[in-house]
Amino acid sequence: MKSFNLILKSSRYRLLFALGLTFLSICLLTRLVLGVTVLNETGLFDLLKAIIVGTAFDLITAIYVLTPTLLLLLFIPERWLHSKIGKIIQWIWLALHTYGLMFVALSEWLFWSEFGNRFDFIAVDYLVYTHEVIGNIKESYPVPLLLGALAIPALIMTIFFGRLMRPSNPNTLNFGHRIRFKAMWFSVFALSLLANSDWRNQISGNRYTQELAGNGTYQFWHAFRHNQLNYERHYASIPNEEALQKLRTLLQTPEASFVSNDLHSIERQISHTGPEKRLNVVLISIESMSADFLTAYGNTKGITPNFDALRSKSLVFDRLYANGTRTVRGLEALALSVPPTPGQSIVKRLDNQGLFSLGHVFRQKNYETLYLYGGYGYFDNMTGFFGTNEYKVVDRSSIDKKDIHFENIWGVADEDLFTLSLSEFDKSSAASKPFFAHIMTTSNHRPFTYPDGRIDIPSHTNREGGVKYTDWAIGDFIKRASQHAWFKDTIFIITADHCASSAGKTGLPVNQYHIPLLIYSPAHIAPAVNTRLMSQIDLAPTLLGLLNFSYRSKFFGYDINVLEPGRERAFIGNYQEIGYLTADALTTLSTQKKTAAYTVDWSDGSTHKKEPDPETLMRTKTYYQTASWLYNNGGLKAQ
Repeated sequence: MKSFNLILKSSRYRLLFALGLTFLSICLLTRLVLGVTVLNETGLFDLLKAIIVGTAFDLITAIYVLTPTLLLLLFIPERWLHSKIGKIIQWIWLALHTYGLMFVALSEWLFWSEFGNRFDFIAVDYLVYTHEVIGNIKESYPVPLLLGALAIPALIMTIFFGRLMRPSNPNTLNFGHRIRFKAMWFSVFALSLLANSDWRNQISGNRYTQELAGNGTYQFWHAFRHNQLNYERHYASIPNEEALQKLRTLLQTPEASFVSNDLHSIERQISHTGPEKRLNVVLISIESMSADFLTAYGNTKGITPNFDALRSKSLVFDRLYANGTRTVRGLEALALSVPPTPGQSIVKRLDNQGLFSLGHVFRQKNYETLYLYGGYGYFDNMTGFFGTNEYKVVDRSSIDKKDIHFENIWGVADEDLFTLSLSEFDKSSAASKPFFAHIMTTSNHRPFTYPDGRIDIPSHTNREGGVKYTDWAIGDFIKRASQHAWFKDTIFIITADHCASSAGKTGLPVNQYHIPLLIYSPAHIAPAVNTRLMSQIDLAPTLLGLLNFSYRSKFFGYDINVLEPGRERAFIGNYQEIGYLTADALTTLSTQKKTAAYTVDWSDGSTHKKEPDPETLMRTKTYYQTASWLYNNGGLKAQ
């Protein structure tokens, strides 16, 4: 105890304590500020629990963060610490440390306002694309003003906690005392490694409370180390052969027959009678287009007039749910028709070449297959993925500068992307070749900037402006496309990659996965409304069914138009929690082999916990386990 008191009073570790208290104080303030923004969703009692549990995480994280400083202080001579230059350097280090923590706190607040999460897998993902992410921040926020403003609270905190560096006992600690303190520190460090970050999830069923109880820095590095998840190690599973056998039963549909008895293959022959409709297909996936932006789903702001007008002339699917909360999850679902396996999207994984894709089917039918993107295709590995899965990738680098009306860090304005698309379609048509094109837009994304004079909401205003401009661009695109000879023999599919927000009280808020889908082709598709529950992975086989195509399939999705009633389901997930959505329940799987089930209130997407139905739980495990196994073992390859 005497040694410990000497350590506490010694000048040697006063800097360490000042740094630690600064860290804990800023973490607490960050948690309080974030908590206030969702107080109506959590309540004071849950916020108090989050503060108590969160402080434990802050202490653990402080041990990690401060260990390098401890190692330095172990060896630095005492006389240097008391020297003028030594004191100046300690003050500078404390000031930089404090300013850096304030910057992290600001970053967390911006991330929270966008995603409703502390730093997580998405934040790690963004590290890879610093050009786009930093550019987006510069275009969205007054960065110089914010960085300058941070200096004021950072200076105040530096002065306040810097007083701790004035020693009450300037006596030198001998090396033995330093070693004992180091041993104590690393004992706590070793014990902290055994801490389970999942215990914060036990304090409340409210996801906001769980997030507030975490530490952003801790969670960032945890996500960095765990961005790939082994399904069988982390999730509830069943014997693999049993799962594969069950999957064959689940994938059996009226128009399909398995080509072999091999349990490790899901290849089926899809057969339709009558001639195939060799129509052109244009699939538009709109960035962040939630269903609730549309008038048909209750929006009263009139921000989608063109979408609303097209809806009355189209085949509409009213209950489509996105696979995930990121663009890559939407692209994965639309191209591969596979449930969202935990961890990183297949679009960004290793060995994702030569997969069975929608592009592969169209290429087998001698179509020109295109992926058109308004940004640069290296982002999110789009070029790498689509370019090796039988798509020709065309991005903003194909557009001459003089033909760009507007661009921001994410890409060219949607109208310029559509102009590029029309040019590509004309080339295919001139070569007398049908085309399938997947267009991915970018304008409905922060900073929500676009050409002036297009809509009545000024550029750089808000999400509503981004939505309304994208809606205008789609209406303009359809109008311009109608002047081309190939228009009458083209099917236009308009949907979204994911919703605009994934925030909610639960890990998988059902209403935050609802996206629109309409199929427009005046000469070939009669207007109608389909109200069956539908997954994003069902779009590919449903489209191919509308074309009356016969083909070999490795898709997990259903042709919703021929599926027997009662078999509808959807898959929703984030990078760790995955769900199986049916007409009456949401069944979920999460890490540590946890399972849960909820009833769903379809009016607002809210859920209430219930006992899992054994058969539904078995299906949930089957789909996700086999999707992961087949990908890892080559079962989703085209050949």
